[in-house]
Amino acid sequence: VQLQASGGGLVQAGGSLRLSCAASDRTFSVYAMGWFRQAPGKEREFVAVISWNGGSTYYADSVNGRFTISRENAKNTVYLQLNSLKPEDTAVYYCAAGRFRTAQDDYSYWGQGTLVTVSS
Repeated sequence: VQLQASGGGLVQAGGSLRLSCAASDRTFSVYAMGWFRQAPGKEREFVAVISWNGGSTYYADSVNGRFTISRENAKNTVYLQLNSLKPEDTAVYYCAAGRFRTAQDDYSYWGQGTLVTVSS
């Protein structure tokens, strides 16, 4: 499955963005979907994951309560709502399809990334 992330941009601290990740085909619906991010000079890290049917979600401590992951299988799309953004949220955000896990190795398919920049 091919993934296309979008929705990144420049936002002030405290602001919001919604990222989208569109999948190329309906096999999307059998996968858990995760979001990861990579800040400048840092390794890529887990952000959030949602189960194949949307029934379960899990977040990194750093974003829990501020970010919300959701999906619409009918549209082959997963979303990440980013609220109360902080400068430290600045990163390239990647979506990925795989297992309901936090490790990158559990994801088989990756999107190209979308840049989120949060100004102070």
